[in-house]
Amino acid sequence: MSIETKKQRMQKLVKMLNQAAKAYYQDAAEIMSNYEYDALYDELENLEKELGLTLSDSPTVRVGYEVLSELPKERHESPMLSLDKTKEIERLKEFLGNQKALISWKLDGLTIVLTYRDGELYKAVTRGNGEVGEVITNNAKVFKNLPLKIAYKGELILRGEAVIRYEDFETINEEIEDVAAKYKNPRNLCSGSVRQLNNEITAKRNVRFYAFSLVKAEEVDFENSRKKQLEWLAGQGFEVVEHYITDVNDIEERVAYFAGQIEHFDVPSDGLVLVYDDIAYGQSLGRTSKFPRDSFAFKWADEIRETTLTQIEWSPSRTGLINPVAIFEPVELEGTTVSRASVHNISIMEELELGIGDKIEVYKANMIIPQIAENLTRSGMCKIPENCPVCGGDTQVKQVANAKALYCINPQCQAKHVKAFTLFVSRDAMNIDGLSEATLEKFIVSGFIKEYADIFHLDRYEEEIKTMEGFGEKSYNNLQKSIEAARNTTLPKLIYALGIANIGLANAKMICKELKYDIERMMYVTEEELCEISGIGEVIAKSFVEYFRNPVHVEQFKRLLLEVRLPEVKEDENAGSLQDMSFVITGSVHHFANRSELKEFIESKGGKVTGSVTGKTKYLINNDTESSSSKNKKAKELGIPILSEEMFLEMVKEK
Repeated sequence: MSIETKKQRMQKLVKMLNQAAKAYYQDAAEIMSNYEYDALYDELENLEKELGLTLSDSPTVRVGYEVLSELPKERHESPMLSLDKTKEIERLKEFLGNQKALISWKLDGLTIVLTYRDGELYKAVTRGNGEVGEVITNNAKVFKNLPLKIAYKGELILRGEAVIRYEDFETINEEIEDVAAKYKNPRNLCSGSVRQLNNEITAKRNVRFYAFSLVKAEEVDFENSRKKQLEWLAGQGFEVVEHYITDVNDIEERVAYFAGQIEHFDVPSDGLVLVYDDIAYGQSLGRTSKFPRDSFAFKWADEIRETTLTQIEWSPSRTGLINPVAIFEPVELEGTTVSRASVHNISIMEELELGIGDKIEVYKANMIIPQIAENLTRSGMCKIPENCPVCGGDTQVKQVANAKALYCINPQCQAKHVKAFTLFVSRDAMNIDGLSEATLEKFIVSGFIKEYADIFHLDRYEEEIKTMEGFGEKSYNNLQKSIEAARNTTLPKLIYALGIANIGLANAKMICKELKYDIERMMYVTEEELCEISGIGEVIAKSFVEYFRNPVHVEQFKRLLLEVRLPEVKEDENAGSLQDMSFVITGSVHHFANRSELKEFIESKGGKVTGSVTGKTKYLINNDTESSSSKNKKAKELGIPILSEEMFLEMVKEK
């Protein structure tokens, strides 16, 4: 390759990488995988070194991308630099030398800078391009685990990562009907959630914050230790990133530990971070034009396997969207056997030119999600099905925003109802064991189930069910017992089970309580009335009202009511007696069946139950009031009363 050709390649790489960075940082979108980006970045960096040339707009000399939005912008007091990175443990050993360092997860979300003054959250700013970020204070206030008030009254500045867990990501994505609107990964979802103009949407996304660095805390002695800083932040009520002290002697073991954990780690991570524990030493090293010298990032080396594409499976959903799933000869990746990976949509299939029998390279994004890295043979697009694999109805390719996707256009397609029924029988809804999604699909296709009430009459098909694969006398009887037990339920669970958009169990409880469990009133309530309920916004109110405006839904709901037994709800004289009080429960309980039952009791009286003791906690409930547990110690430090169950129940009686 001539020098001129190499220069042209550099220019092309810069353009491609900057486009990807713009999508990633500004639009919360992803036009190439992390694997592809890293490969192209490394190629560009090598060309720059070889030619001694660096273009002015090269991503190797810039940090991030300029943020464009309607949110207010603010310049950081000190630049938030990227970290130099490696995929080699030997390079980490070089970095460590004779120093001790803090090793922690490198979380894959959105970096946030928080400022607290007088013990209250004062300001929250995104990283942005490293120089200028966006002010998202209003959104930070509804992060799932962020303390709004802390015991420390001086000025505190800290950094951390806003993230959305895989569990929440999957739940939210399932509810999005438009294929182009679905998020490819939790990082993209988090970015869009944190930068919302309406913090009601942010609150629904379950954004969490994990602190990883303390910038400033006036008149606090941290004994020159980063570890002490994180311990102090934890003591203030912040969730801090999992971390350990390491050195050159045990760095390999530490990295191996994190690698072993990531498969079951629910928070997205794209590697690890090392920072010198000795604060003064780290600061004395200064920085390069792009990287701080006291920190280093370790990126997971993507384990890539070559395999053969054997099939494209078309998986229908309740929205009518039919998702392509690549089936390939099984390979070992990151310690597990992998044989399938989502292709997301037809546009990606076309880009990869996927054909049956093609040699493909697969990897696990962030060591978790199987992805196709490359198609080595590119034989051409395989045939797109003209008929739905479930109902046999016609399919149609639709252009939705920037992506093409396949849809079943039959409104009566059984697959469109499977997910709804799966929610109906789930644990937090009707809690019917023995009705998996696969079983429900069989029953729907067989005509046993057409609406929710039909589930309570599956005995009509006893003989047919007993002869089905996976069923017999015993399993059928167990199913019937579970169905009969499910008849005894509560109105909030029944409302949640209907699968009304944006209505979770907590929202259902609030609505039922405020409407005095009056079923007739619930079916004809107005949006205005619902919006008057604390915690119920316009989006939730509209979804609820529109559901019951549909006469089909109303009739089905009435038939469902005939199948269940709802308890009589008596007006509690003490309802609301714990309003605005925050509790933490720890240890075993004696007066309640379990801690969940105690939690429900507190919530029924207007209280709130959280998982960790902070400055906002009103009471800690622990039958062992004198125990030396961490929660007891924390409560005593903050002057928070510790109550036994007896003391708690006595307090409730007095209110």
